[in-house]
Amino acid sequence: MPGLAKGRDQGGRMAVGGRTVDVGALLDEGPWSGFQKQVLACAALAVVLDGFDNQALGFALPMLIAEWGVAKGDFASVLAVGLLGMALGTAIGGFAGDRVGRRRALVGSMFVFGAMTAGIALVTGLSGLMALRFLAALGLGGCLPNATTLAAEYTPARHRPWAVTATILCVPLGGMVGGLLAGVLLPSLGWRALFAVGGVAPLILGGVFAVVVPESPRYLAREPSREGELRQVLARMGRPQEGATTLVDRGEAQGGSGAGGKDRSRLRALFGGAYLRDTLGLWLAFFSCYVAVYVVFSWVPTLLVGQGMSLKAASSGLTAYNLGGVLGALAGGWAIGRVGSRPAMLAMAMGGVVSAVALKLVPLTGSEGSLALLLWLALHGAFVNAAQSTLFALAAHVYPTGVRATGSGCAIGVGRLGAVLSSYVGALVLDADGGSGYFTLIAGAMLVTCAALAGIVRHIPRAEAKARLAAATASPES
Repeated sequence: MPGLAKGRDQGGRMAVGGRTVDVGALLDEGPWSGFQKQVLACAALAVVLDGFDNQALGFALPMLIAEWGVAKGDFASVLAVGLLGMALGTAIGGFAGDRVGRRRALVGSMFVFGAMTAGIALVTGLSGLMALRFLAALGLGGCLPNATTLAAEYTPARHRPWAVTATILCVPLGGMVGGLLAGVLLPSLGWRALFAVGGVAPLILGGVFAVVVPESPRYLAREPSREGELRQVLARMGRPQEGATTLVDRGEAQGGSGAGGKDRSRLRALFGGAYLRDTLGLWLAFFSCYVAVYVVFSWVPTLLVGQGMSLKAASSGLTAYNLGGVLGALAGGWAIGRVGSRPAMLAMAMGGVVSAVALKLVPLTGSEGSLALLLWLALHGAFVNAAQSTLFALAAHVYPTGVRATGSGCAIGVGRLGAVLSSYVGALVLDADGGSGYFTLIAGAMLVTCAALAGIVRHIPRAEAKARLAAATASPES
């Protein structure tokens, strides 16, 4: 057509006259619609189920040890295999999210961990438990990077740290729900009922999410063949675009284009000169923080039962830890918005060190435990889970769209390796000295987390509320 300029935009689409609309700016600087918040709620609910199924074995472990007549050390490999599966699943899930879309990868993960967790309700020995736990863990690992990426890419930049943190805090929220159910189901119906509930729920909700949850608009902006789907999503967000407009994601085109193609390119981007220091810092912070978290998730009920507490009281201890984690993660997201991630996260990590030392001094006596123990477990959970939850927001901030799910997935995968280590180290500490070195181990891990956070360059800056939606659209191309 004469009189119209033609050219190829950053996304590979043919631009013919009209306006070019920056999808990234629409999302980052525009209003936070009810539809976007609904997607965030769906991602958060998936993580609640992930947290429930993730911690179910820890709740059931004292009963399994007694019923099957095996030692604590015999379950270390079961825990380790499951956590290794999470590490692999997280990396695989991150790659899948960047290749086939965040929504598809998330729903697929829910189906996998739901079916395998339900199968655990039927096992009769360690070998069957180990196999199904590994398969379930692949799905559990793939859930987190895609849920957090979906939450990040549906949320304006000014709200993103809080939104991602709120999504991740659903891990301890799921554990808290699991603790409450375990306190009811384990004494009355046994451990099989706990796994049955944990398996059926994600199967049902995964089917619902497959129908109602749309793909990330930032992912769609990189897929020219799905432009019609992108326009539908933008319309549901209250930002309809005319057919003559060309949709691009300028803000992250440079970071995404070089790494958004093949998987090798994505991995190279993580270790390029621009991201090497932050990648290494994130990996070390995730690794050490996961050691601290999973030593508690896997072994604190067994520790408390070994000190003479009832199964219900031991479940209450982990519930208190998770409740503190929910409140701490919310406070952590708020603190990052006020002062930025560097001072906020360093304070969280140091709080984890101090509270672990304090727990070492609390007597572990009495069949029902003590109020002081529950309060210190809750406070410790607040600091440690706040640090862990905000790490996901920090990873989403460090990496651009093209490698965000891969970067987050690899960092979480390295963290899962720390969780694998915690299963063996926790068992060794409990068997060696009855648990006197248990909280010393946690304090040391959080001290390493603090040092790693101090070395990261791209911390989240202090939030500044800006409404510059006009900048989301560029002038017509000549």
